[in-house]
Amino acid sequence: MRWPSIQALSMLAPLPAGYRYGRLDREHVPAVIAALQAWYPQIAVGGSSCYLREDFYRERVTLGDDLDKDVHATRILFGDEMVGFWSFEREEDSLAIYGRLIVVAPAHRGARLSVHALSGTESIGRAMGAAFMYALVTLKDPYGQRSLERAGYRLVGFFPGRDREEVAPGVVKRMYQAVYAKLLAPAEHVHWPDSRNLSPRARALFELLFSDAMPKG
Repeated sequence: MRWPSIQALSMLAPLPAGYRYGRLDREHVPAVIAALQAWYPQIAVGGSSCYLREDFYRERVTLGDDLDKDVHATRILFGDEMVGFWSFEREEDSLAIYGRLIVVAPAHRGARLSVHALSGTESIGRAMGAAFMYALVTLKDPYGQRSLERAGYRLVGFFPGRDREEVAPGVVKRMYQAVYAKLLAPAEHVHWPDSRNLSPRARALFELLFSDAMPKG
């Protein structure tokens, strides 16, 4: 699964007029870190705090023309000003893509950049040959939840306390997260579980979540 170029990304997940994607080069990293700290102060704690470390970009993130790293990141520009940041991670062994982070500058949140970008994730995944895409959203973020739902992601459950976040100045707690998923593989490539192999609780929840996807006949 190879990441798309900036040109391909622009066609697969088009942004509103006036906005465009910008390649992330090594020299952009300090400005990205400063912007993330300003736009999303809570990022200083928890799983996404790695985006505040320069070594994370050097070791794991696509930079410049090097698209062979597992974590991809792109800037979102308005003119020449960076107003957003978007990052995914590929899981090649399972043909999956994890939507790690999307952050938009407060002054540009009315442009619905997250909705536009996320609406193109299926096209990105299919172009890369992915079979499954997923993302996690804290239950403090109703906008993120709605953006994924508008983009066709299915709410499949919740993680209790998987990650940490600063909920008030100096107060860090573990957070509940909503788990959203989008299956790209065709139905004939997916094994439907035998209900006899599910505990009563597992069967009840599975039927609640996936009854509409049950194979016909």
